[in-house]
Amino acid sequence: MKQNPSTQVQPTKDRARIRILATSDLHMHLTGFDYYADTPDPTLGLTRTASLIRKARHEATDALVLMFDNGDSLQGTPMGEWAVRNDNPHPMMQAFKALDYDAIGLGNHDFGFGLPTLDKTLAQAPCPVLCGNLHRSGEQQSWQRFTILDRVVRVGNKDVPIRVGVFSVLPPQTTRWEKHNLNETVAADDIVVAARSLTRILREKGCDLIVALAHSGLGHPDAATDTENAVIPLAAIEGIDAVVAGHTHLNLPARIGAQTPNVDYVKGLVHGTPVVMPGSAGAYLGVIDLAVTLQPQSGLRVVDSHAELRPVSVGGTAIGEDLEIAHLVEPAHQQTRQDMAAPVARVSDTLHSYFSFCAPDRGLTLVAAAQAAALRPFLHGTTLAELPLLSAASPAKCGGRSGPKHYTDVPPGEICLRHVADLHVFPNELRAVQITGAQLLEWLEMSASAFNQQFPDAEAELFDRDRAGYNFDVIFGLSYQIDPSQPARYDVGGQMIHPGHRRVHHLTCAGQAVQPDQAFVVALDNYRASGGGHFPHVSSAPAIDLPPLDIRDILRDYMTHRLPPDPLARQPYPFSLMPKSGMTTILRTGPGALKYVDELNRFAPKILDPDENGFARIRLTL
Repeated sequence: MKQNPSTQVQPTKDRARIRILATSDLHMHLTGFDYYADTPDPTLGLTRTASLIRKARHEATDALVLMFDNGDSLQGTPMGEWAVRNDNPHPMMQAFKALDYDAIGLGNHDFGFGLPTLDKTLAQAPCPVLCGNLHRSGEQQSWQRFTILDRVVRVGNKDVPIRVGVFSVLPPQTTRWEKHNLNETVAADDIVVAARSLTRILREKGCDLIVALAHSGLGHPDAATDTENAVIPLAAIEGIDAVVAGHTHLNLPARIGAQTPNVDYVKGLVHGTPVVMPGSAGAYLGVIDLAVTLQPQSGLRVVDSHAELRPVSVGGTAIGEDLEIAHLVEPAHQQTRQDMAAPVARVSDTLHSYFSFCAPDRGLTLVAAAQAAALRPFLHGTTLAELPLLSAASPAKCGGRSGPKHYTDVPPGEICLRHVADLHVFPNELRAVQITGAQLLEWLEMSASAFNQQFPDAEAELFDRDRAGYNFDVIFGLSYQIDPSQPARYDVGGQMIHPGHRRVHHLTCAGQAVQPDQAFVVALDNYRASGGGHFPHVSSAPAIDLPPLDIRDILRDYMTHRLPPDPLARQPYPFSLMPKSGMTTILRTGPGALKYVDELNRFAPKILDPDENGFARIRLTL
């Protein structure tokens, strides 16, 4: 990852330079501010990325500069919800206009507020909004499949017209994840199939250069139908000259990476095509420089490329905020802070997610109990009321790719709306399914597969960095142990690795062993119910009809006693790690965890040096 401008692609008398600048997964981080903790965070935010954008443009006065966003810009912080609750101009669209974006791609989370809200927001877009593999029926869609930018480059002493084709694709699973918002009016195409078709169309329309905005991660080297992360096979498509990737919040180029065929992590090349993946929240600006020549027979052709990421913060020193963008978003920023300061209730204990993977998480207990309390009235008077009611919850903020500050940490005392949002970040809706004991066991095995396998003679981190913490479900109303010394049963895509692998043991409900054919009702969120996380059996389980119920509203009502206390809150915490004599593991967590380390006393914790990314490391004896 380079921090200085590229010197590898320069214009000469027979070649011109094209500079592509890209953001992705901004998630409404317009400012460098943590609205959950109500404190500045100088390591992220578009106000700082904007300074990098201006600098990159200034360096390239001799080049054609194109500016793109790669999706998931509209949802992710409380400012995103503030923006759609009022009639003011949308601050993200104002920022895109001020920074002269040429095209905007859509991501799966951009559909999270529903189609009418998305239509209203995109009507304010200052440039084409793209999504090439989602198709809306019945109404005119507010996005287009592709756009063609007619520009000019200077080759030697001659101005040469150039047609730049741009298209965008996103995970086809979006239609399942956001089913409750799309009302079955949107259909999805496979990423690679759509990309091939769009590339052919753009070439037939005379495009000299094609840029793919792929709201998708690298994924598996080989193409498969409806793959969520498909950048590797996409980059292999003949005719695509540059790719902006995203969705997984990873970085490319990167100093280190897995040994993946056809991927050069250091240079940011996939099948020889330059690719940037600029993390999330505005922490990086992606830069691709292309050198093009004018060929007598074939016209303009790319002959050289260079990809890099530019961070907004290096070694604790952050670049200054862009004053224009900071001034533009200041009203939205202040109003969001004011809204989030509204008092809700009081709590007597700290609610944090630092130890969610190994010890009781009181915040998760609160969310699970609130879900159950909201669901019970809909079961009264039905045969379902006779079944055991369970509630599934997972940590909303648990470090990982979002960094060592990305943890819930709510102090005892007065609770404000920002704390409620901290406990459940995204505006998910409540769902309920009926499921069997055998299916529950597979659900828990998928969750437990997120641990690294532990060995007596090789100390490993407890949680697999390639897994998302929000896919670690804890199911309240059950009791079970997890043995991470055993191999995982499922891979990250929900495919069974081996039928003999088992990590979940002693599964009971109300003190009795769970039977394979025993029936249960489970409260959960719409993301998991619609297939998010690839959990076996969950999305195919019979659903229970419910009206739209926002989980954060439910949580607020539970904390203010509008909903009655639920029995699940009084039950013992569902899971524990199975003791393994002499075996140790490393818990990687936020530095804020150190003040709560006494909660880990059963593991004889020993604090180690932090890692290179600022995460605290604690040795646990299993």
